[in-house]
Amino acid sequence: MTGKELLYVEDALGHEQFLKKCACNTSNQLQDQVLKDYLKELETKHETLFNQFLDLL
Repeated sequence: MTGKELLYVEDALGHEQFLKKCACNTSNQLQDQVLKDYLKELETKHETLFNQFLDLL
């Protein structure tokens, strides 16, 4: 893996971690169960994407 590719993967890991954290924090503040469930799905999706990027290393 080139240095440029490594930087891209590291950047993508940071973005996925940030998006997962935002989804988690927001879902914890909501009272609407439908929105809360949707954000939990997003949290799971970003966790999956994070792990897929991590597997590239």
